[in-house]
Amino acid sequence: MISEDHARRSVDTLLEVLNLDASEARTTEDIFTGVSHPMPTGRIYGGQVLGQSLVAAERTLPEGRVAHSMHGYFLRPGDASQGLTFAVDRIHDGRSFSTRRCQAYQNGEPIFSMIASFQDDNPGVEHAYPMPEGVPSPEDLRSDDELVDALPSIARRLLTDRPADVRHVESPLFLAVEGEHRAHQAVWMRMRAPFPDDPALHRAALAYLSDMTIQESILRAHGVTWQTRDLKVASLDHAMWWHRPGRVDDWLLYVQESPNARGGRGLASGRIYSRDGTLIASVMQEITIRVPGT
Repeated sequence: MISEDHARRSVDTLLEVLNLDASEARTTEDIFTGVSHPMPTGRIYGGQVLGQSLVAAERTLPEGRVAHSMHGYFLRPGDASQGLTFAVDRIHDGRSFSTRRCQAYQNGEPIFSMIASFQDDNPGVEHAYPMPEGVPSPEDLRSDDELVDALPSIARRLLTDRPADVRHVESPLFLAVEGEHRAHQAVWMRMRAPFPDDPALHRAALAYLSDMTIQESILRAHGVTWQTRDLKVASLDHAMWWHRPGRVDDWLLYVQESPNARGGRGLASGRIYSRDGTLIASVMQEITIRVPGT
């Protein structure tokens, strides 16, 4: 069980990661620097650069415009022992929309490239795909943190040090794939401690969370666990659409499915709902996946 102090520290670490600094050396350009989230694997977690890139881009926007979509490519593995530099290009500012490109660099090389679009709040037609019915509540599920005793130490640290409480509706894929092998799953998730009220921080933290577990619908379809010997998984790209406001310190249901896998790649999609059934965001990600024997 994670203590309150541990939970608060993990969330404070994420807030530090999202608190970028403007470069003092190049004041005429939109350059920002940030720290990396400590990772026992030594590689930067993809959701970190998603959230940080969004923060950097939003620092350059006209007042009142918020993210509605982003499309990004993971170019190189990042080193979690080093900080990052974010360069933002102001591609377009129109009457209602703004477009920004942001690239994240380490040691002078880009590790992530993103284009995001931002919009004023406007009225219009509205509908949303409903949240699935009959999903157990998070209180009826065990936290992933309670299921880690049999895992290697690095895997245990990945789960216990992350700032989010995640609870699988189906069984997690740590050691076994229980039940039917199908390309679908759902998880409840929320930050372990209260988050500041700033909506921009909640959008960035939702991007951070969106990279967590979405690959598992692909693994589940083939009965593959995270402990499969010689398994290779890496994110190739990530797209996200913010539909409505939501808080990351309230329970969110992340419904995930994989429509396709072929050629060493797998595609996953996700819908993120607030607990009352409001559709908050949609996500797509393609990964490269190498499973021994296939």
